[in-house]
Amino acid sequence: MLRTPVGGTRLDILEWLKDPGVHFPRARRADVAAQGVGADLVAAKLGVPRRVALTHLELLVDLGLLRTSRIRRRTYYRRDEVRIAEVARMFEKGW
Repeated sequence: MLRTPVGGTRLDILEWLKDPGVHFPRARRADVAAQGVGADLVAAKLGVPRRVALTHLELLVDLGLLRTSRIRRRTYYRRDEVRIAEVARMFEKGW
């Protein structure tokens, strides 16, 4: 089921975004660690169409686990470490 918050693909994306410089190629004019990663790079790494990658990324944004930034017409995604830590604490406490 694609709309479940926990899934192997979304966990992979979160793991890759923990250290994007290692997992994604450096963009021509941007530093992926500072700026974030575009949906095109995530789609290429997953081996899926861009629209599928966007669905995963949008769900993670809706959950608050990723933050977005817009530069011109592109959206870049980064982890929200504070929110991820909050969610981890909730699960440690037994929800």
